[in-house]
Amino acid sequence: MNGEQTMPYVNIKITNEGVTKEQKQRLIQGATQLLVDVLGKNPATTVVVIDEVNTDNWGIGFEQVTELRKRSA
Repeated sequence: MNGEQTMPYVNIKITNEGVTKEQKQRLIQGATQLLVDVLGKNPATTVVVIDEVNTDNWGIGFEQVTELRKRSA
């Protein structure tokens, strides 16, 4: 199958801890470029979505990230 035939969709999930608009733009550019370089995808049809998740809704090793952050501060 040719890389032009499908529309790639990339979903990046990050915690909502102060990522700037510029950083998000770099993530979008980087993910798009990766698909261009590796799979030959068309950047004009590549969709990148960034979901920011509240740290109460993100868990690692039985705990909410909110609680983990409190202990490491």
